[in-house]
Amino acid sequence: MSEIRYFFNNPVAEKVREEGRVEGRVEGREEGRAEDRSEITLEILEWRGIRVSGAVRERVLACTDLEQLKIWSQRAIHVARAEDLFSG
Repeated sequence: MSEIRYFFNNPVAEKVREEGRVEGRVEGREEGRAEDRSEITLEILEWRGIRVSGAVRERVLACTDLEQLKIWSQRAIHVARAEDLFSG
């Protein structure tokens, strides 16, 4: 009788799992940076005394594009209204 080797005990499976772990860590770090950038953008507006509506807050917090969030955080320093973050 031959030895039964399950896929999850196979070296290939271990490599796939490790690649998944690495990918998950990278995605987690990116999500964390996006959350940080979103919060910073909103805090800048609040520090400046600019009222942030629920719609603006939701849109900023929902964004996961780090480049877009960087643009919005830079705009937050100069805008007169929170809604102006989104105008080009």
